[in-house]
Amino acid sequence: MNTWLDIAVDCDFSIYNLPFGIFSTHKKKPQVGVRIGNYVIDLEQTRKLGLLNIPRNICNQSSLNPFIGLGKKRTNAVRMQLQEWLTQENSPLKRHFDHVFHKISDVKMHLPVKIGDYTDFYSSIEHATNAGKIFRPDNPLYPNWKHIPIAYHGRASSIVVSGTPIYRPQGQFKPADAQTPIFGYTKELDFELEIGAIIGRNSEHGKSISTAEAEEYVFGLVLFNDWSARDIQRWETLPLGPFLGKNFASSISPWVVTLEALEGFRVQGPIQEPQPLPYLQVEGIRNFDIQLSAKLNETTITNTNFKFMYWNIAQQVAHHTVNGCNLKIGDILASGTISGSKVGSFGSLLELTWAGKNQITLTNGETRTYLENGDTLTLAGFCEKGGKRVGFGEVVGQII
Repeated sequence: MNTWLDIAVDCDFSIYNLPFGIFSTHKKKPQVGVRIGNYVIDLEQTRKLGLLNIPRNICNQSSLNPFIGLGKKRTNAVRMQLQEWLTQENSPLKRHFDHVFHKISDVKMHLPVKIGDYTDFYSSIEHATNAGKIFRPDNPLYPNWKHIPIAYHGRASSIVVSGTPIYRPQGQFKPADAQTPIFGYTKELDFELEIGAIIGRNSEHGKSISTAEAEEYVFGLVLFNDWSARDIQRWETLPLGPFLGKNFASSISPWVVTLEALEGFRVQGPIQEPQPLPYLQVEGIRNFDIQLSAKLNETTITNTNFKFMYWNIAQQVAHHTVNGCNLKIGDILASGTISGSKVGSFGSLLELTWAGKNQITLTNGETRTYLENGDTLTLAGFCEKGGKRVGFGEVVGQII
């Protein structure tokens, strides 16, 4: 599929992608856009020109929620129509280029959705095992882990868009050589490389969602960085789980890549033994081959893949709702840290440095165990197969 736009072959935002997001310019308030190459297509302007049949007061909103609420059939029809026009030399998009397209350098990106609730899963068996070996070497994986997708309820209010500075959090923690806890800035600030699923359909309170229908409730995916203060988290976690060590910030990428764009990159997930209970069993191929990386300043410190996840998105949605808990448009279900089986594929500094015991060396000669003030952490992800590339761009955060 060829487009009349000049797009690099290694661009994340190819004709096969067309993700949705919220952008603004110095003249325009935040509104819905679609990314293609180094441009943003202004959906509200296309509506005003009569090119797209979209109701009023949908594309001029500061979140994707109303647009997503149109339903997958209509939102994907918009994406497919744009894709068709981008391949036609005589397309209306090309005729109205100056009115419809904005250079990416001229726009500011915003949170793509209004997030009502956020749940963070713990779905990588490699990550769970590594964390267990660090803190509980005799019992690294709890008996329940292979039976249920473990998760906790996170804080939606502190989720920020890529590029937002991250303030080093304060809290109480107990140093290894201390008898009592102290209060101060975290000394063990970490990242977690994750994928976030954006809920695209309201479910009914009291009704569960099966694994077969779960993906109908997912609009698309974003990159997700679950910033973590390990010393604060370690002191507070028992008996109820993480709180201040997690809720100070999470960062997401601005462009939501639809499941339809990812369809050609499905792969079989890990074999699940023992077999899950019936409500968690799935048919079909539910994992996605998304190549992921993390860069600390200018040094790539890990390369991993979303295909490694033990519990897939369909199982997460089914488990989340099996008790009747309802999901709403804009909710985020984060995957949990994504790690592979080798050191170079671990998705956190906790694992890469084995809780600070091993330093990593950056290309400039500096060493790190955890993040320092001034450090910039960049997550990136893309799919590539048969000459087609669909990517997420980056999610970036600098520690201040």
